[in-house]
Formats: sequence, C-alpha cells, structure tokens
Amino acid sequence: MVRVGPERNLAGAACAWSVRNRRKAIAGWLLFVALAYVAGALVHQHDLTDAQMGNGQSGQGASVLERGFPYHNSEEVLLQARRAAPPGQELVRAVDDLVTRLGRLHSVADIQAPFPVAGALVSPALRAADRRAALVTFEVAGDSNQAQANVDAPLAATAASAADHRSLYVAEFGSASATKALIKAYDADFAKAEHTSLPLTLAILLVAFGAVVAAGVPLLLGFTAVIAALGLIRPISHVFPVAQATIDPVILLVGLAVGVDYSMFYLRRKLEERHAGNDTETALATAAATSGRAVLVSGLTVMAAMAGMLLAGNKVFVSLGIGTILVVAVTIVGSVTILPAVMARLGDGIEWGRVPVIARRRARGQSPMWSTLVDWVLRRPSVSAAVSAGALLALAIPALGMHTVDPGTVGLPPHLPIMQTYDRIQSAFPGAPAPALVVLKSGDVTAPAVTRGVAQLTAAVQSHPGTLRGPVVETVSSDRTVAIVTVSLAGNGTDGTSTAALGVLRNEVVPATVGHVPGLQAYVAGNTAGSVDFNQTMSRHLPLVFAFVLCMAFVLLLLSFRSILIPLLTIVLNLLSVGAAYGLLVLVFQDGYLRSLIGAQDVGGVIDWIPLFLLVVLFGLSMDYHVLVLSRIREGHQRGLAPGEAVATGITSTAGIITSAALVMVAVFSIFATLSEIDFKQLGIALASAVLIDATIVRIVLLPSVMTLLGARSWYLPRWLGFLNGKARTTEPTNVMGRAA
Repeated sequence: MVRVGPERNLAGAACAWSVRNRRKAIAGWLLFVALAYVAGALVHQHDLTDAQMGNGQSGQGASVLERGFPYHNSEEVLLQARRAAPPGQELVRAVDDLVTRLGRLHSVADIQAPFPVAGALVSPALRAADRRAALVTFEVAGDSNQAQANVDAPLAATAASAADHRSLYVAEFGSASATKALIKAYDADFAKAEHTSLPLTLAILLVAFGAVVAAGVPLLLGFTAVIAALGLIRPISHVFPVAQATIDPVILLVGLAVGVDYSMFYLRRKLEERHAGNDTETALATAAATSGRAVLVSGLTVMAAMAGMLLAGNKVFVSLGIGTILVVAVTIVGSVTILPAVMARLGDGIEWGRVPVIARRRARGQSPMWSTLVDWVLRRPSVSAAVSAGALLALAIPALGMHTVDPGTVGLPPHLPIMQTYDRIQSAFPGAPAPALVVLKSGDVTAPAVTRGVAQLTAAVQSHPGTLRGPVVETVSSDRTVAIVTVSLAGNGTDGTSTAALGVLRNEVVPATVGHVPGLQAYVAGNTAGSVDFNQTMSRHLPLVFAFVLCMAFVLLLLSFRSILIPLLTIVLNLLSVGAAYGLLVLVFQDGYLRSLIGAQDVGGVIDWIPLFLLVVLFGLSMDYHVLVLSRIREGHQRGLAPGEAVATGITSTAGIITSAALVMVAVFSIFATLSEIDFKQLGIALASAVLIDATIVRIVLLPSVMTLLGARSWYLPRWLGFLNGKARTTEPTNVMGRAA
C-alpha cells in the first residue's frame, strides 16, 4: 500500500534545519533571549501620557491643557482630627507647617489652604463643615508620567508633617499620587501572577504528559518567549509608546498561553509518533509537518487578529496590539526552531522523570471518555448542534445590554491606603464627581470677547440647575493662551445622567456662549467626556476592526485548509464564543451575579477598553484549538476516511491535549481574576470563561456535530479556487534529515 507522508512545508523545513544544527539553534535562541533581556534592562520604557491615551474633544483638550499648564496634576492633602472634638490651633499649625514644606519644592505650584498662611492662596471652602478637617491643594509639574516622579517630594513633605502632628490624620491623594500607588500595586500584582502561574502551569503539564522533562519543555518556551518580548517592547516603545500599566501583564497572559499551547501540540504529536513505532527523526518530521504546520497557521491567524487593534483609533490599543503581535511572533520562531532542536537533543529522554500513576495512564493511550462523548455527539448531530448553539446564544443575550464605562477613581483597588484617604476626603468634603473641564485656547484668553463668553457660559450653567452645577471656576495659564473653566455635571460621573449633562454642556451651552467667540477653540474634557469620547471612537472603529479580523482569518484559513466552508464555520463558532464571554462579563460585573465572590467592586458596567480587546484576543486564541482539530480532521480526510470517521478521529485524538492546553489558559487567566485591580478581574474572568467554553462546548460538541451534518461538503472548494490546491503531496514520508522513512 502506498504510504502518504506529511506534506513538505515551512515548518518541516525549519525543523530539519534545527535538528541538523541543534546546538546552533539552542545557543542562538538563548543568546537572542539574553540580548532582548539586556536591551530591556538598558533602555527606558516610553509610556503613553494620559493626554495621548485620549480621544476626540477630551483628548484634544487634555493635550492643550498639558501644554498650557506645566503644573496641572492636582493633589490634595487631608488634615483631619483623630478625635471627635475639633483640633483648634493644632490644625492651623499643621497647615502652616505643610504649606511651608511644599513651598520649598520646585515641583509644586498653586498652593491653596483654608487659612491665611504664607505661601498659599486662601480658600475657605477647604475647611470642612464640622471644623475637624481641612484640605491643602496644589499642582504638581509635568505630564502624567513625569508627575509620578515629581510627586515623590510632596509625598515626603506630607509624611514629614504627619510625623510632626500625630494628633491629626495627614495623608495625600491626587492624580499623580494615585497613579503612582496604582502602578506600585500593578507591579505587585504582576509579580504575584508571574510567580503563581509558572508552578500552576507546570503542575497541569505534569498531568498532561506524565513526565517532568516533557512538562518542563512547554514552560521553557513560553517563559523565554515572554522574557524576550518584555525586553524588546522597551526599545520599540520609543517609536510606539506603550500603556504602562497593562502592557506587561498582557504580554505575560498571551505569551504564556500561546507558548505552552504550541509546545504541547508539537510535543504531543512527536510522542504519539514515537509510541506508534516510528524512529525519533521520522516522528519529528511528522510532528513538524502536521502540528508544526498547525502552529504556523494558528500563530499567523492570532497575529492577524491582534493586528486588528492597530485599527481601533486609540494609542492604548496600538500599544497592546504591538505587544501581543510581538510575543506571538517570538513564540512562533521559538516553536519551529528551538523546540524541535530540544526534542531532537533529548530524544527519548524527554520522557524522563515519569510520574508513576499518570505515566501509566498516558501509556494506555487516549481516554475512552472522549471516544464515548464524541460518539454520542456524532450519533445525534442535529440535537447536539441545536442544544450547544442554543446554550451559547442564551449566554450571549445579556451582552445586548452591555454598558461600558471609564471607572476613574472608583475603579482603583479599595484596599490601597491612598483609597482610604480618598474615602476620608469624600466623607469630609462631600460633592460632585470630577467636573467637566471646558478648555479654551486663543491668542489671549483674557481678551474682552473671551471674558464675555465665559460670563455667558457661567450664566448658562446656572440656568440648567438640574443638569449643570457651579461654582464655575476659571483658571488662566501664565502666558494667557489657555484657560480652564470647570463645570460640575449631575450624576455620578459614569451614569446616564452625567452623559446627558455632558451632552447639554457640549451641544447647547458651549456653542451658544464661548463657541461664538472668533478665534477661540473650545474643548470639553474631563473623566465623563473621556469615557463618552472613547466609547464613540470604539463604536466608529469596531466595524473596521471586526471586518479586518474576520477577513484576515477567512483568507488565512482558506489558504491553509483549501475549503470555503471551513473558514466560514470557524468565524461563526468563534463569534459564538466571544458573544458568550461578553454575556458572562455583563452578568457578573454589570448585573452583579457572583461579583462579591471575587471581591470586585461595582464600577457601573464593563471597563470600556475590554470588549474590543476581548474580541481580538479571544478570536486569536481560539484559533489554537480550532486549527489543531481541523488539521487532524483534514489528515483523516486526506487518508480517505469517511467524513464522520475523520471527524471522530480528529476530535478524539486532540481532545486530551486541547483540554490540557485549555486548563493551562484557564488557570493563568483565573489568576488574573484574583488580582486587586478591577480591569484584571474583568479580563481574567472573561478570558478564562471564554477559553473553557471554546475548548468544551464549541470544539467537542458544536464543531464535530456541524461538520458531521455537512459531511464531505465541509471541504468544498469552488472550481475557480482550484489553484489553491497547489502541487501534489509527496507519497513517501521523509524524516527530518531529508531521507525516506
């Protein structure tokens, strides 16, 4: 009988080179990782500023404000009596002491105090109604990134005043100090995720392979790929600035997930071929040409999906897109070079350190559980498809009511000491959320025409008492080219009331007042405006991102599987997975079901950047499993198996490895759901649940049932696309050294 060998392809060629030059391949990879790490250690990371992250009017206003006011990062120091009685002169002395310390700092300007003290403007509103507390406010120099360093001196001055006045609670809160505390918490969370995910992943891999060395190889590839990508992103950030708080965790999430997945697919196929009696070289050749090819197809599809973020119209997504594309690209290179070299170098020693019980179970082959389950599904394909698709659609329904928000200060981890200070300030000085900022830019904002416009704006605000509130405060830059007018909005800052109030300010009040002044540019910025502008940007760009991701996936899968129905089926199934993840996100974090179990605060909805990020990441990651399954089904189809038999063989042969790979992803993503920051909690829950759904309901039930119903039509290719079939495959299997097996 003629034996049909693996197709010769790029993965097979790379494997052959790596095996022949295994020492060079291993040494080259380790050198690459080391150089990338050193580059990251030597080069300072260039982070996006708050203004650069903005969109629309609010982003333009923030940029004008940043340029016009060198000191624009507001800070507040709360001085509050620890006892019930008012502190009397002790509070006055503490305020005077603090203002004196702050006045010596070059990074501080515009100090305001509740009492007449030297070096500060007097603002009686900074004294609490109960006379037990006072605020000292000031501005810190620099953009949002520079302010994190510049706020160190004011924090030290605040700490010194607290030490000298122990009868008072003295603590600081503001945009710079809160960001600094949040970044510190991010770093601690990232370290926790890193230290927890590695041993947990190793434990799952031990169960998957039943051997210590085999379990360590995927972890080695994933970890080194992440190290290299984290190092390379720093020099790249000087061309494309990155989102400081999210880039490292996202690279870890994606890199560890795809690195472990690709290694598992490759390694498991090699072990299967060895256990089937093939020699090491032939086993590697088959693994390279099959699983290696699947890794290339999957990796390119993941990168194409991640590239969709470059079209999102926001620099945060551009940075996340570049980071994820980078780590996937590094992982692909490692998968087709160092991975086969390491497997060739270890030989059968890759199964050293067998875990007795697990190794014996693995030696018996595929678990009969999968065969039983798949057999049940394939005997009832219509019922299986209807029930599984119906369940996914039901999970997706809540997503229709999704409300996205920028939580601002509310989203900060409540356990942070600085958040306790924020709560004390809110209690002692109750008021509206952060106001809207009307940013005015002109050659001279003190000109009579501008002054009249601001007066009209103030009067218009007072004529909308249920929507807009005062006092309206105007601040003018030193060069008189920029002015800021603050207007408080009704609502809590993220709800519909605040959004409606912002619409009144933007569409009615500003155009009718300062909008009529010739040569004056007016922008409405602030937290509420930023959230609204971001959501509008996402709404405009989402169709473009959606179309790009779907088209790229369709083309890549069409070229890879030579079928027009397989790409369409893949897209539909992935959209069902994404929709179900959206629905669960809404149920947990917006509607509140089980939210308290994970310690997540209510921020009024889903974090605004997460839905689009989830779309591209889940669409990309789900390709890992889908391509592997389809590759095995395609192998059976090419061997001449009946459609149902090819589907059954492909599903049962990959079910175990897909389950193990999914468990790794679910475990890593679930770790992020335990971190303190609400963004990571939402991201972790959505990713973990989506991967679990995708690897079980979709890949084990819905995919095989639909392909069984389609039968041979699954591989239909129109005649006018016949050129995609290319040249005939070789009929003699070859090993990695190029010799006939």
